[in-house]
Amino acid sequence: MTTDDKSVDLGKQGAALADRTPVLEVSGLSVDFAVDGFWVPAAKKLDYTVHKGEVLGIVGESGSGKSASSMALLGLLPRNSRTRGSARLSGEELVGRSTESLRKVRGKRIAAIFQEPMTALNPVYTIGFQLVETLRLHFGMSPKEAEARSLELLDLVEMPDPLKAYRSFPHQLSGGQRQRCMIAQSISCDPELLIADEPTTALDVTVQAEVLELLRSLQSRLGTATLLITHDMGVVADLADNMIVMRKGEIVERGTTHDVFASPRHPYTRELLEAVPKLGTGGASDETIDLTASLAASAQTDLDPELAAQAAEAERLAKLAHERAEREAEQREVVLELSDVVIEYPKRGRVPAFRAVEDANLVIRSGEVLGLVGESGSGKSTIGRAAIGLLPVHSGRLSVVGTDLLQLSRAERRQVYRRVGIVFQDPASSLNPRLPIGESIGEPLLLAGEARGKELQHRVQALLDSVELPREYANRYPHELSGGQKQRVGIARALALRPELLVADEPTSALDVSVQSKVLALLKNLQSEFGFACLFISHDLGVVDLMCDRIAVMHHGRIVEQGPREEVLRAPKEAYTQRLLAAIPFPDPDVQRERRELRLRILAETSEEV
Repeated sequence: MTTDDKSVDLGKQGAALADRTPVLEVSGLSVDFAVDGFWVPAAKKLDYTVHKGEVLGIVGESGSGKSASSMALLGLLPRNSRTRGSARLSGEELVGRSTESLRKVRGKRIAAIFQEPMTALNPVYTIGFQLVETLRLHFGMSPKEAEARSLELLDLVEMPDPLKAYRSFPHQLSGGQRQRCMIAQSISCDPELLIADEPTTALDVTVQAEVLELLRSLQSRLGTATLLITHDMGVVADLADNMIVMRKGEIVERGTTHDVFASPRHPYTRELLEAVPKLGTGGASDETIDLTASLAASAQTDLDPELAAQAAEAERLAKLAHERAEREAEQREVVLELSDVVIEYPKRGRVPAFRAVEDANLVIRSGEVLGLVGESGSGKSTIGRAAIGLLPVHSGRLSVVGTDLLQLSRAERRQVYRRVGIVFQDPASSLNPRLPIGESIGEPLLLAGEARGKELQHRVQALLDSVELPREYANRYPHELSGGQKQRVGIARALALRPELLVADEPTSALDVSVQSKVLALLKNLQSEFGFACLFISHDLGVVDLMCDRIAVMHHGRIVEQGPREEVLRAPKEAYTQRLLAAIPFPDPDVQRERRELRLRILAETSEEV
């Protein structure tokens, strides 16, 4: 740990110990919703305390009551809800207060950072207008004073160009910049309590790491009490001092973050921790990747003898894996091949043409799973959509199942496209809400003329069996299924024509961690059973590690590194790959502290290269 980090930790501990008066005391808090004339509980008799300078992590899956119980503190629940029990802010009761009274609390004494900044910020006003409005409403500042303070806040949250952000509309900023603006707005009134509701879920892993670093820095400087609501155990390990675990509206476990991660007592907590994809432990290799040693060696930092030996062993194993993969690959048939492929989005009106992919070279062979990773906007999904014919190729050679698509007529391409399938990121929007799921699964078979009548029914039932859904679900509509069940339907539909190539575009990023692990296990079993080649698109290297044989890394439209899974993870050569690996939070507070320090060293040493 560096001297600066020690001073930050000591400063944080000192702030917490200096004032042990609770900022928030929750006692017997219950939240219910009226549904069809009955009260349905969302949170049941919650008890917890948050002190000044403390970060309390509240973890659990969707529907566990995390957000509902926290929004009840601000009176932001819908009219069909009721809140009982007690929640005291610095000794003042919040439950039962009038709407007008709570308005004076919101923003000034309790602030919130929401999951999706694009929907939380007003799209018709500039960032500066929204910051100024908040400051003038609560403090009665003059326009000039509010503008000066707004620019200070944008500088405090480390915006690259505060004045430009101040004058910009939300849609003109990146996701990470919008989240920084929302954080600036939330801390503008120096609140006593900050509610961070899934503050990094919608962000790429590198942007997530930057936002977490920002929150940690602000926490040490401002000493605000924080409620961190998330289902990401790595984020909790990175940021929280204490944590509670919720399931079906109840607290099932609580304690310091270190104690809960080191020795979880409740089976549900152990289930959550086991479901988290841990980078460096997946794949076919029997040996666990020491990611810290690998990254440190790749970044050429000073190593102690033990770490140097681990890094040398990691490199040796990576070379062996590469040689083994090359020997195996030579015997397989090529299913997808990109050779110097360029993909452009054409000019539209005043919007110029945009080159999304530049000189991409990629090969996927029969039975192989290749992970395509990178941040949003790197060109991953563009390649996936081009592979199944949803986007045209500007130049280069794109071969699917042994056929060059650019040399075929439209009718011939349709015959090729029957041999590929795709699983989309959002299962809800990819299914027709008017069709029962049986019809959605059977539609490709019907349109291709492969099955009708009873034969079609039997094929649909077999597909439901393969994705482990009950056959009677064929008559249900998408809104009657959970997120994980809808994604299983999407997988079944994609496999209906037994494709030789499957494109899985972020198939689990919208799912809770335990549901994600089940869907990934299912997809892996189906790939082994049917033997299709798979282009697995993701920004999460932990998930890719579990699923893939080889990995290709994209950055700004180019493939900057590719190779066997073990080689890319054990000995990443490109600076961008090292940054991507180092940014992934690890679900262990001690390991995560080491990785955070290593990430800052890598950033310092590779910033010029990237």
